[in-house]
Amino acid sequence: MPQLTLSESRTSLGKQDADGLPRVVIDLEKIRHINCGLGRFSLHLGREILKAAQGRVQPVFLVPKTADQYFSGETFQRINVAPWKKETLLRLVRPLVQPLLPKPTVSLWHMTHQASRYLPLDARVPVLLTIHDLNFLHGAPHDEHFKEIKRKLADIQQRVNRAAAIVTDSEYVARDVQEHVVLGGRPVHVVPLGLSKPCDASAARPVFAPSGPFLLSVGNASAHKNFHVLFDLLEKLPGQRLVVAGKKATPYGEFLEREVARKGLVDRVILPGEVSDADRQWLYEHCEAFLFPSLTEGFGFPVLEAMQCGKPVFVSRRTSLPEIAGSHGFYFDAFDAPSMAAAYWAGMAAFRADTGFAAKAKAHAAGFVWAETARGYVRLYEQIVAQVESESGISAE
Repeated sequence: MPQLTLSESRTSLGKQDADGLPRVVIDLEKIRHINCGLGRFSLHLGREILKAAQGRVQPVFLVPKTADQYFSGETFQRINVAPWKKETLLRLVRPLVQPLLPKPTVSLWHMTHQASRYLPLDARVPVLLTIHDLNFLHGAPHDEHFKEIKRKLADIQQRVNRAAAIVTDSEYVARDVQEHVVLGGRPVHVVPLGLSKPCDASAARPVFAPSGPFLLSVGNASAHKNFHVLFDLLEKLPGQRLVVAGKKATPYGEFLEREVARKGLVDRVILPGEVSDADRQWLYEHCEAFLFPSLTEGFGFPVLEAMQCGKPVFVSRRTSLPEIAGSHGFYFDAFDAPSMAAAYWAGMAAFRADTGFAAKAKAHAAGFVWAETARGYVRLYEQIVAQVESESGISAE
């Protein structure tokens, strides 16, 4: 169980820990939403950072009080999140207290996502900012959308202005950031995410799953996922069925259900909504192929999760997806039914002709490791701390 809090250590420690290591605050606040993407990111990054940081930096986790359950048996320094520690309040008091603050107690603060509400009170503490995606820029344009884009982009720009450096999950997001955000000379680094080991699949076929062969797609029903083009493809694949698993209580989810009915595909398209991890794993393991025609992805976990099961994956040649799937994916270069069907048949023929394809897909997915993600971040922590110390002309002691 965690034993040492930041507040307990402040009286005796400066920017370095007792053993001389730079102290780095890492925002894992989203671990309270353990089943969402940022929650999982916080969980895996936190666990692996504790290993990768040994002897190099001293991590200090910014976490909710309930976080202990995810780090059983681990000892770490912590800051408990609280409403009065959010930036909405700190930005008001910072100008008043900044002249009175003692020497900073940490060497670096890591904002682990672009919507974080937590920043250091002391403006002298350098910040590393992770931007996972700018997907909100790439939705269907309309007046309300433009207003929301402007607000979100301004929000991110404020965080970029506070940062010493930026990190993204993929080269695509790095380019997107460079195009749409004013960096002011700040470097942009790429640290790919890791892939978790799969959970055990459901022992029996889920009640909603087809009894015969089926194709699979996974994701919440958002317009950028582009799921509806798969219905046109399905009309070119006689007898085939399709499962699209993910949250469907959205405007786009309602549109998908209307399209299924309009095209007369009610018996061939299954939209089960959100499914359990075990049922989703069963779908990955039993589908004939995985289809992911998304228009914009910051990373693309479902693609790797399907590859992890040795399945052929068909993805759009957009944004980060070619970077993630590499030469082990098959690509939709257009979204009209004839083009997609041609890509599907050619890809399935190549998959069946190569008896080693499944093994190569699994090996490719296995290359995305959370331990390496953590090591990449620790290297950046060290680099930024060293650079700040060099520029200031003083040591951290």
